[in-house]
Amino acid sequence: MSAGAAPTLSLPGDPPGGSRAARIWGIGVAVYFVAIIFRTSLGVAGLDAADRFHINASALSTFSILQLLVYAGMQIPVGLMVDRLGTKRVLTFGAILFTAGQLGFALSPSYGTALASRALLGLGDAMTFISVLRLGSRWFPARRGPLIGQVAALCGMAGNLVSTLFIARALHGFGWTATFVGSSLAGVVVLVLLLLFLRDHPEGHEPPPVEHAGASYVRRQIAASWREPGTRLGMWVHFTTQFPAMVFLLLWGLPFLVEDQGLSRGTAGSLLTLVVLSNMTLGLVYGQIIARHHAARLPLALGTVGATALFWAAAVFHPGDAPMWLLVALCAVLGACGPASMIGFDFGRPANPPERQGTASGIVNMGGFVASMTTLFLVGVLLDATGDDYAIAFSSVFLLEALGTVQILRLRKRAAAREREHHVISRVEAVHVPV
Repeated sequence: MSAGAAPTLSLPGDPPGGSRAARIWGIGVAVYFVAIIFRTSLGVAGLDAADRFHINASALSTFSILQLLVYAGMQIPVGLMVDRLGTKRVLTFGAILFTAGQLGFALSPSYGTALASRALLGLGDAMTFISVLRLGSRWFPARRGPLIGQVAALCGMAGNLVSTLFIARALHGFGWTATFVGSSLAGVVVLVLLLLFLRDHPEGHEPPPVEHAGASYVRRQIAASWREPGTRLGMWVHFTTQFPAMVFLLLWGLPFLVEDQGLSRGTAGSLLTLVVLSNMTLGLVYGQIIARHHAARLPLALGTVGATALFWAAAVFHPGDAPMWLLVALCAVLGACGPASMIGFDFGRPANPPERQGTASGIVNMGGFVASMTTLFLVGVLLDATGDDYAIAFSSVFLLEALGTVQILRLRKRAAAREREHHVISRVEAVHVPV
């Protein structure tokens, strides 16, 4: 094995994978795909929402902040739910909630009811990705984990592509209510699919029974996951890498490109589409690299942070309107943020046993959404305070990137040492598995 290559050892009890695993997992990914369409639909409807509800930048950002607040706050509870109830039940709850939220948003007569609908959508959305990660770990061998995670994220970004290509056009062709009501039907379709066909695990690979002792069990799960340096490192990697693209796609990219850079809505929409296409392409590249070379995880994450900061600064602080080549480069680099954030799960996964995978993934996944929520709030407040000065408002990105980078550098050695310990234990257990 070459230095830095990912171990290919089959662990005891590894599921076999195969075509049935792909079909079952594909249903879970379809649920996540629809959740992403609903989550990002506001990103192309931000200016329409401001006009519809007669709100300013701070009030507009509250839509996404509340949605992400609910999402981030639910990550650990959802992780515990997945560990305890299984994937199918949690995904079912999620699909019902995010479909109701999207439908409510379509029919909301006021800003207050629209806010409540986005909160409901965020609650359902929070139940999807961790469930899909858990589903993948139950149906595919552990060595496929990094690639499976990146492919799941790639399919989710395809949902973002639907928002930028179709939701945006439908809004101007059919109007607010018809567009959002029509899109909510996709939630009904995936709900039916998962109820009919989804299975938590293959036959013969049932998870071991775990005692659940109420609040004490919850505390033990969270404390044990948090004690692992790999879980904390994964959370900070996710925190530092994900949020610039999330903020750009979820709300502020379109207003920045149209109001600050003077582009048409069509051109701005094309640039948002470029972010998504770049994300999907780089997701496959990052997944393949990490599957073959585990040592590449941290350089890829930190390299993405550095490149994002560089191009973000170049575009935001460019005197006058930034040239098109620079905006294209910025959007292409922002596409790396999603794949880089998935690296956080590749630190958290090997640090925790199967019965804590959901809880650990919840802690990791909370990182990027806390950063996104914080930045969405800061940008909205600063835009109102400075008379829509995007250079000042978008500078808040650098504060959170600096904080996250410091934490990554602080934890990296402890996490690496602990991961080596876990790998040695896994090899010993594999050698002693009775034939």
